Amino acid sequence: MKRSISELRKFVSPEIVFGAGCRHRAGHFVSTFGAAKVLIVSDPGVQAAGWVTDIEESLQEQGIDYHLFTEVSPNPRVEEVMHGAETYKLHNCTAIVAIGGGSPMDCAKAIGIVAAHGRSILEFEGVDTIRLPSPPLILIPTTAGTSADVSQFVIISNQQERMKFSIVSKAVVPDVALIDPETTLTMDPFLAACTGIDALVHAIEAFVSVGSGPLTDTHALEAMRLIGGNLVEMIANPHDIALREQIMLGSMQAGLAFSNAILGAVHAMSHSLGGYLDLPHGQCNAALVEHVVAFNYSSAPDRFKVIAQTLGIDCRGLTSEQVRTRLVNHLIEFKQAVGFHDSLGECGVNRADIPFLSRHAMTDPCILTNPRTSNQRDMEVVYAEAL
Repeated sequence: MKRSISELRKFVSPEIVFGAGCRHRAGHFVSTFGAAKVLIVSDPGVQAAGWVTDIEESLQEQGIDYHLFTEVSPNPRVEEVMHGAETYKLHNCTAIVAIGGGSPMDCAKAIGIVAAHGRSILEFEGVDTIRLPSPPLILIPTTAGTSADVSQFVIISNQQERMKFSIVSKAVVPDVALIDPETTLTMDPFLAACTGIDALVHAIEAFVSVGSGPLTDTHALEAMRLIGGNLVEMIANPHDIALREQIMLGSMQAGLAFSNAILGAVHAMSHSLGGYLDLPHGQCNAALVEHVVAFNYSSAPDRFKVIAQTLGIDCRGLTSEQVRTRLVNHLIEFKQAVGFHDSLGECGVNRADIPFLSRHAMTDPCILTNPRTSNQRDMEVVYAEAL
């Protein structure tokens, strides 16, 4: 459990404004960047929910011109990023505001990269590949889970290859995150469950990551406490803004943890799976989480015990193997309580898909910080167990 404090650790985050109604401050923050025209990135669902109108009004109050771009899929695609960057240039925009879940926020980050470099987004896959600063970027999340608004990750779907790819760089940490719990009131129960599970997995993976340390541990543990203690109740009481605030805060804490400690095999495998079948990211995480925890447990038993205790499991007098069993069962019960019952097989995965999925999982940056060193055969075994 104890690690040397002398290990070098870095921590990056945007300027964060947290609280009900803070979305109405978007125009103020755009004005501080001196931007004359803004590209607003969103999607049709968020627009229909009315949140985009709030941003438009905020910009209008400051006399700031804007163009709206809402052509974003649930898993944002290369073509959408490139089209968004063309639109940004065509309309002479000088800043980007995104409002939505992980998809519009990731798309907005990627549009900024392409607008700055004038090259295909495919050229920036990997870690620290970005050389030029992106335009000013303000992100406003409408879900409580992906934490794209505070992270140095961008996940884009390459439909030609049927795979997702990751871009990891502090250059994609937004300038400002306006985290407004009111915007989550329009999430349906399935989306609330997907994003909540995603946030919980962010916290768990960040805490056992080989990149974890004192700068991220406190955020990861607080995220587990908030999400583990409130998600089931929030889904049952969708109009309770106090519960929304707790989950939004938990999601933010998880984002600060994983953005800096990075993640592990759940996300490496989930990115591969989501790219292949175009499934919701949270659903992929839910199908995999207990199998990966069982696989990783022996590599970080002390840390997994702390996770178990933080999630409310009484570990007194238990052997390490008993703690592992209790934790795995708790995660299964928790995900079922928020509505996830499907195995990978029920999500549409066949045994014949596993070699392809495993090969791509091994190329994902998240696998590098998994606590247990893994190879493709390990990934195949875990995928098979999750069938």
